[in-house]
Amino acid sequence: MNRTDMNMPPRPVASENGQHLATRPPTVNVAEAIDDLHAQYQALRTQLAGVIVGQNEVAEQLLIGLLCRGHCILQGMPGLAKTLLVSSLASLTDMTFRRVQFTPDLMPGDITGTEVLEEDHTTGKRFFRFVEGPLFGNMILADEINRTPPKTQSALLEAMQERQLTVCGKTYKLPDPFFVLATQNPVETEGTYPLPEAQLDRFLLKIHVHYPTREEEREIARRQTTDYRFTTRPVLDAEQLKTMQELVRSVVVSDHVYDAALDLVRATRPEEGMMPESLQSMVQWGAGPRATIALLLAAKARALLQRRCHATTADLVAVALPVLRHRVILTFNAEAAGVDADSILTQLMEATPSLSTALTR
Repeated sequence: MNRTDMNMPPRPVASENGQHLATRPPTVNVAEAIDDLHAQYQALRTQLAGVIVGQNEVAEQLLIGLLCRGHCILQGMPGLAKTLLVSSLASLTDMTFRRVQFTPDLMPGDITGTEVLEEDHTTGKRFFRFVEGPLFGNMILADEINRTPPKTQSALLEAMQERQLTVCGKTYKLPDPFFVLATQNPVETEGTYPLPEAQLDRFLLKIHVHYPTREEEREIARRQTTDYRFTTRPVLDAEQLKTMQELVRSVVVSDHVYDAALDLVRATRPEEGMMPESLQSMVQWGAGPRATIALLLAAKARALLQRRCHATTADLVAVALPVLRHRVILTFNAEAAGVDADSILTQLMEATPSLSTALTR
């Protein structure tokens, strides 16, 4: 089927008992929407390239997170422009940006907001007024999130999952769209508090930020030691982003791609019996159903960025590591052997027939 002849597939209308009664006629031309999305994506990449050298894969994964309405955590050594990348992306999206520097003395009320007692000077009556915290924004940079105690880390849970906050018994809706983009240093352990698995699972992607190549580092040094300046301009607003997010759900996924996603996620669970014998002693807990959903959504978003209206197994392979690396809990045997989650996931993909072909392309 020619991509340019496709319209958005009809949406089934369900009755109260869940039975499909009819289908709504298509209202949006998918080909035109994909072309518009791709043009905006290219504009974003062009603007980012003026500030960030390299890190193309990291930038793509961040945009996948935005398209999927998901939160991302970036992990990398200091000085790799993690904070600059997030703040630059925020400057291109014309949305409210808030940065929170997480420290050991940060309290939950410092990020959620709190009620303050005020007095009406005309009547003399006192009342409580809620003062919003930095979480009341569209894009939240949680810088060095592992430096604050669990009490404050857990204050993010309701915001990330429910997109609302409950303070002093009252519930407040957060702006839409709402994203938490967190950063953390992988080597420092003193004075840090590792995120619990339940909170890590709320992040759609865990993105590894690596060192630049020699050519990229030369360009970074040139820009930082001369009078080079680049002024970014917004190329995407909140309404445009919402339209792009709705388009992700319209991407076609074949049954064999669904099966491939299920095969990979279920292979991470030792009790399923699908894991190679050499890896069974290295994995304590595998990924849950939320990982399958995240894997398919991220694959759909990547397909759109690649100017396609259908997801393939190659898309699954491309997003598998950032989606699953923080959802697989390793044993002490793996840590003692120096084996990380990426290595195990790569071996699982190689052992999965439905994905091994796409892995070698």
